[in-house]
Amino acid sequence: MLMKKVKEFIEKEDLFSKQDKILVALSGGADSVALTRILITLGYHCEAAHCNFELRGEESDRDEDFVRNFCRSLNIKCHSIHFETRRYAAQQSISIEMAARELRYNWFSKICEESDCQVAAVAHHKDDSVETMLLNLIRGTGINGLLGIRPKNGNVVRPLLCASRQEVVAYLHRMNQTYVTDSTNLEDEYTRNKIRLNLLPLMEEINPSVKDGLVKTASYLNDISKVYQQAIKESIDRIFITPEKEISIEKLMNEPAPQALLFEVLSPLGFNSTQVEEVYGSLNGQPGKRFISSQWQVVKDRDLLLIEKVKTANDKPQITFEEVLLTKEFVIPKDKNTACFDANKFKGVISIRKWEKGDYFIPFGMKGKKLVSDFMTDSKFSLLKKEQQWVLSCNDQIAWLIGERTDNRFRIDDSTQKVIIAKLGKQE
Repeated sequence: MLMKKVKEFIEKEDLFSKQDKILVALSGGADSVALTRILITLGYHCEAAHCNFELRGEESDRDEDFVRNFCRSLNIKCHSIHFETRRYAAQQSISIEMAARELRYNWFSKICEESDCQVAAVAHHKDDSVETMLLNLIRGTGINGLLGIRPKNGNVVRPLLCASRQEVVAYLHRMNQTYVTDSTNLEDEYTRNKIRLNLLPLMEEINPSVKDGLVKTASYLNDISKVYQQAIKESIDRIFITPEKEISIEKLMNEPAPQALLFEVLSPLGFNSTQVEEVYGSLNGQPGKRFISSQWQVVKDRDLLLIEKVKTANDKPQITFEEVLLTKEFVIPKDKNTACFDANKFKGVISIRKWEKGDYFIPFGMKGKKLVSDFMTDSKFSLLKKEQQWVLSCNDQIAWLIGERTDNRFRIDDSTQKVIIAKLGKQE
């Protein structure tokens, strides 16, 4: 019996307790309708949440009307919202599917907080997990992508993962419970639908129990993954030589499976398997090769792989200025994020910019000029650090290599009466 199976699965996976309030994602489809009825019958306190993504015209409105009437019949509260999904996808430069997912889960999180719901229950079942496993396999994935859908992720839970689509539909038929069908699920335009409608039936011709076999494989891999992740964590600790995300290429190559390890480091940052192969192939090449995901970049330096967030115009350093009298009690801070200048010398047009080729300054404590590029090379700056170096200039003269060294021409001396204190704001 499906209800008993779901109850045992909830308890086994410790998804939630009878004291918890549950927000059920209710699309109106068979799986979400079954999940809602089962949880209500088992005595759980539920509220429903329905998203109208405005993608299927009248059919989307039909689904919303069905959900409202269904919730009314069960006497449960129904939250609903309309999303301009296509516009959001275009603004974020992502697929319609990804846009709907982001909008959906962000809203669930908000409703859970506002309604004091401890978890959001979504109606993924065993078939969805198998489809996800195959989808990831086709796209290229690491071991985590072969685990299928997990029963719990933060406050999102999936009580129906123990049941097949066939069991869900059979349960509703026994209950004489109606539901709606998303017509796009019957089309093979999307990759997941192609797997559901074409690939899996073909696989079932070869092995009628292929879904159960894949679920068992995912369960086995889940246990293996725990051992694997522990080994990966230990390897990552060995190859990262600084907190600034610098990987020693030599240490990486000394690991048993360096390319697999590199995938585990970079895939969470948005790099796909092809990009990871390209990064790995660059390790014996010349410095300067750059690889970029949506938010991160990897740069091949001499002996290092440098990993940094992609910088934007908003990353310009924020400097605050304060003028104080120079007294006997005044002590020049040794903090590299603070610089002090003679106020009488520090006058005119003040600007903050990236360093440029040919820039020079007179490092504090020295008398001769030094190219900024030479100073950074002598100080063993990485390629990324060089690219991200900003300077503070006064009347086109560099007064401070920000966060590094001030210029001797603006130093405090015996004739100084007032001091300008420049402080660098907190950086990521």
